Amino acid sequence: MKSIKAAESSSVVRKLGIVGGLGSLAGGDLFYKLVKSRSVLEDQGRFHFLFEQHPFKDVLLPLDFKANMTSRKFYVYQVCKTFEESGVDAVMLPCFASHTFRSEIQDELGIPLLDMMDALVQHIRHIAEPGDTLGIIASDFVRQSGLFEQALGSEFRVVYPDESAQNELMEAMYGVNGIKDGHLEGMPLESVYQACLSVQGQGATLVVPGMTEFSLVCADLQRRGVKALDINEIYAGYATQGSNVSRSLPFKLGIVGGVGPAATVDFMGKVVSNTPAGRDQDHIKMVVEQNPQIPDRTANLLRDETDPTMAMYATCKRLESAGANAIAIPCNTAHAFVERIQGHLRIPIVNMLTETIDWIKKTYGSRKTIGLLATSGTVQSQVYHQAANRAGLQVMVPSSSYQAMVMESIYGERGVKAGFREGLCKEQLLTAAEHLAEAGAEVLILGCTELPLLISHCDEYQLLSRKVAFVDPTTILARRCVMLAHAADR
Repeated sequence: MKSIKAAESSSVVRKLGIVGGLGSLAGGDLFYKLVKSRSVLEDQGRFHFLFEQHPFKDVLLPLDFKANMTSRKFYVYQVCKTFEESGVDAVMLPCFASHTFRSEIQDELGIPLLDMMDALVQHIRHIAEPGDTLGIIASDFVRQSGLFEQALGSEFRVVYPDESAQNELMEAMYGVNGIKDGHLEGMPLESVYQACLSVQGQGATLVVPGMTEFSLVCADLQRRGVKALDINEIYAGYATQGSNVSRSLPFKLGIVGGVGPAATVDFMGKVVSNTPAGRDQDHIKMVVEQNPQIPDRTANLLRDETDPTMAMYATCKRLESAGANAIAIPCNTAHAFVERIQGHLRIPIVNMLTETIDWIKKTYGSRKTIGLLATSGTVQSQVYHQAANRAGLQVMVPSSSYQAMVMESIYGERGVKAGFREGLCKEQLLTAAEHLAEAGAEVLILGCTELPLLISHCDEYQLLSRKVAFVDPTTILARRCVMLAHAADR
């Protein structure tokens, strides 16, 4: 059984992306060494390599002390995102300078960006003794960054070429007719050799590359007796021999916004206020498409006007493509269309209505009478009634004249959708609430996401006739989304 499983796992295709263009020849050399690596030759059908190289405007600039990494960062990120969208399993980044900001890029990717420095450190630990002196052949920029001190300094002594040898090394790599341009013999090779002799003169027993172009002349240096490492060979082996590092981003909440616009902002504020956080970074990532052009849900349900399903689905798919782990729709009426959409998404829509009913049952039990203050579209769709029936609860709604008041408080000239928060709209809503309370309702659902802008979520609200509880579904939804985020990030 074990051998069958091993055979099955070895047949799984591993798709690797290689970021090219940061050093064209070194990137090509890595690709060649990947293709001829032992793992690939033994099972050629298992690996799929994608080499991506675009024009990079700073490619000819030498990596001196003052080198600016901004355009390099953006280039690496863009290529990595292209790979991620192509379904690549992991990305290789053959550039030491880029590894000074690798973690910044990794934080924004959902796939692993294979760590070339980790590959190098593992290899060195295997062949060197703690306390050995390592001679680093690196650019001025990488040398100044402390990359090698951070990775190796606690276990080994790290030395660099002296000033004269370092200056000649930089010219040999990045100068006119340098190694980066394909001139691998003569003075460029001699300058690299002199840099190796410089670190050996300081006691280095192993010459360690800090520039990927070093691989282009590594074999020549080894023939001269230099104990030098070939980073492209090491990195190729690392990528093809099991560094299947899983990668997951922090939970990201997708929000279908604009239904309505003010309710979206209100919902986001509730997510923030219900998140236990001591700093900005503790809050939940959110991606919002504020799309007020989604056709009116109530108008469709009541008068058979434009169907909003396609617009809602397209918005959800864009949120899904943006990396959302779950979707929230802060619109009660829109939930009449959720069942049509959910089966065509890879991620869940957190159903605000079922969450609200479940919360009411858990908080108040199953004996409380529930009243619904909502748009006529929500009432007519029976979505709250269906959710309540599944939970063993009953929902009552206002009579037609009082329902007209609820609609006026939402859609009227002085209604909440027109930007009003006090005055007539609030009076109309409270009148309808009083009507439901007199009919026996003890818990009132604010079943339109604009209504909590008029009356807040509260356990007790004193009406003229009695006290009632007002339940805000957007608050319940926000709390549920926070719970999902924290569970996912554990």
